[in-house]
Amino acid sequence: MNEKTALHPALSISGASCQGCVRRIRGALEPLTGSGDRVEVNLDEQTVALPDGVDTGEAARVVTEAGYPASPLTESESSAAGPVPQSDHCHAGKDQGQTEIRQEPEQETGKTGSAADGDQIHLAVTGATCASCVNTIEKALKSVDGITGAHMNLADNTATATGHADPQTLIKAVESAGYGASVIDDPDAADDRRQEQDRKQYKTLLVKMAVSLSLGLGLMIWGMGFNTMMVTPDNQMTWLTLGILTLGVMIATGGHFYTGAWKAFRHHNANMDTLIALGTGTAWVYSIVVASVPDALPEMARHVYFEASAMIIGLINLGQALELRAKGKTSEAVRRLLDLRAKTARVIRDGEEQDLPVEQVRVGDRIRVRPGEKLPVDGEISEGTTRIDESMLTGEPMPVSKGEGDGVSAGTLNTHGSIIYRATRVGSETALAQIIRLVKKAQGSKPAIGRLADKISAVFVPTVMLIAVVAALVWYNVGPEPTVVHMMVAATTVLIIACPCALGLATPMSVMVGVGKAAEYGALIRQGDALQTAGKLDLVILDKTGTITGGHPVVTRFHATDDDKGRLLALAAGLEQHSEHPLAEAIMAKAGEEDASPEHVTGFEALNGKGVKGELDGQPLRLGNRRWLEGEGVDLSGLQDEADTITSEAGTPLFLALGERAMGVIGVADAIKQDSRDAIRRLHDAGIRVMMVTGDVDATARAIARKTGIDDYRAEVLPEDKATIVSEMRGKGYTVAMVGDGINDAPALAAADVGFAIGTGTDVAIESAGITLMRGSLHGVADAIEISRATVRNIHQNLFGAFIYNSMGIPVAAGLLYPVWGMLMSPILAGAAMSLSSVTVVTNANRLRFFRTSNNAGREGNQ
Repeated sequence: MNEKTALHPALSISGASCQGCVRRIRGALEPLTGSGDRVEVNLDEQTVALPDGVDTGEAARVVTEAGYPASPLTESESSAAGPVPQSDHCHAGKDQGQTEIRQEPEQETGKTGSAADGDQIHLAVTGATCASCVNTIEKALKSVDGITGAHMNLADNTATATGHADPQTLIKAVESAGYGASVIDDPDAADDRRQEQDRKQYKTLLVKMAVSLSLGLGLMIWGMGFNTMMVTPDNQMTWLTLGILTLGVMIATGGHFYTGAWKAFRHHNANMDTLIALGTGTAWVYSIVVASVPDALPEMARHVYFEASAMIIGLINLGQALELRAKGKTSEAVRRLLDLRAKTARVIRDGEEQDLPVEQVRVGDRIRVRPGEKLPVDGEISEGTTRIDESMLTGEPMPVSKGEGDGVSAGTLNTHGSIIYRATRVGSETALAQIIRLVKKAQGSKPAIGRLADKISAVFVPTVMLIAVVAALVWYNVGPEPTVVHMMVAATTVLIIACPCALGLATPMSVMVGVGKAAEYGALIRQGDALQTAGKLDLVILDKTGTITGGHPVVTRFHATDDDKGRLLALAAGLEQHSEHPLAEAIMAKAGEEDASPEHVTGFEALNGKGVKGELDGQPLRLGNRRWLEGEGVDLSGLQDEADTITSEAGTPLFLALGERAMGVIGVADAIKQDSRDAIRRLHDAGIRVMMVTGDVDATARAIARKTGIDDYRAEVLPEDKATIVSEMRGKGYTVAMVGDGINDAPALAAADVGFAIGTGTDVAIESAGITLMRGSLHGVADAIEISRATVRNIHQNLFGAFIYNSMGIPVAAGLLYPVWGMLMSPILAGAAMSLSSVTVVTNANRLRFFRTSNNAGREGNQ
């Protein structure tokens, strides 16, 4: 029997909202307590419980430094908070309860949810064009007092700041960096506005592209075919006129580049606009000088580049238009989820049916749904039976039978009968709304691999400008005649080709598509790091009950020592009638079948990992596992053969004792899910080792491991020891995933490299896991891992392409190949290459939209 240190609420905290927060708080307190296991964090009450003897003042200090403002509780406050709650009931064969961890509804004020270090404030950003812009905006947000973290998603031009600050202060910080910002009050409305703005901008860019390319191509054809690009006394006035015309076109079609560069300059920054403005501006200024005072330059240097300035702007506008169109496809998964929402609901009020906007539905309303209609809100069926297509929420291809008392979710499709159900969650509380919110949040998150681009972008643009200056000096001092022309061409080409658009888009584009693809398969990836780490897993640890098995145990056999099976069930039912545990339900159901009336048992108590006990006629009555009862002095040797039979059938033997006398054994079995073995085979095919941890007896665990093909197992594990096993395997060098479905699994889920919360309910916001699975199938784990690997591979491709493009393009633009071929890259070609690089990255990211997992047959059949 493991004794746990008595813990008492000692600190009041704020800002803690998830198991990641719990892990950080425990880590901060470990030097004071000796072990993180000696700390309990109550997220609901925002308190921290500590063992006696810990200096609460010092504890409050280290927790505050960890990012969670803390203060010691007074003795009266500590008493009011109460002791740290323990699990209410845990049998030997049950690994965890079915308790759900709900996410608090997000506020519709621009501050959504509660993050690790405070609120999250979402902003729509304008004017950002490249990785350098992202870095500048993130720095500006982090500089605001009270902000502990910030990140920007270039793919959808949104920024998220974490902490406590006035949104207007954040807007001013972004504006002071040279960009525009506004608070996102309504995420859905903001998406609609952004899509409409993108459509308008796409059309505008195409018009600008047509105008500038027309002029540029016209000048090129005229100069090369009918005249010359060299300025002579005869055509000087013509070139001056064309120069003024080119300037007008540059301002009309590329003015946003110049204003962006000016803003960046005013705020001591440099970005993509800076490079484009310098490159095209240099070409135009040089050309206008040549056209104005040709005699001031050598005859060979009297070449104009008006067509280059116009064509570069035209090609970049074309590239941005194509990029914008392709970027629109990356949010397709979210749009498909949004399309699931019903616009109206048929509400029954005062005996009359009326069609109301879904926003007017209230909790408790009775709603009728006919065949072929979408369900407008979450609820519970009160009349009728039907089959519900939940494929877009859970990934399950087949409709699910539903009847009175069953829960249903908004956005699912009623395929069969007419039903009436009672609304239980509406608006932002519905499962669909939570899914959309989680997907959007994950799409905006940044995995560790994406931070590589951030580090490079911080110095990229200044470095490119320095390279352009060095290239110009080299050409001017040691280059062939005309040195001024070569100098100008080399510097302009370097500035144009080096724009870091592709670098800034490489990671967020793939993350957006990958997270959306995972959502289609019913896997909600809550963090960018979880998306990246899932692809590196080499060990998956599985909880048993509700994960490998269905979580709905039934009594398979029972044996009484005095052959009075009725009394055995009556005694067991007398204990279990006080419990809501699934094993208790199984025993109560069997007692009902056998007409065994429960005995009157008092003093009920559930013992975590052992069983339950009470009193009957002054004697202790206990039902639980062998180890516990034998430790209490009960002789169970006469039940050995029957227990062995139960365990050989993958059942769990529960022993009943009255006083110190063994009354009998009850076998309870939880059927293995039909697809668990196939899912475990998929994990093996992916090169992943599979382990099971369970509180069940060794023989039962061994039987299940044998039937499912599991590599290794740990049996008779107490819930609090699962996290220890996870840490042990990580210490051996494994990258570990923990898969569980109950509140008792939360510490292990948080301790793993990636936690998978596998659920069969509609509530998807399980804070202890990095990935939440909407369906109760292990195939979801394999799907998420495959999608993770495909996404990370796609990010690598994008980053490789962006780095190779710049590492090869800049030297070539600077003239590295001139000694070999005797020619410099044209600035026009550089503009086309720069635009093509961004389009290539976006297009490659969109390839993920067509990705299919190895278990896709059922889904395709459904589609």
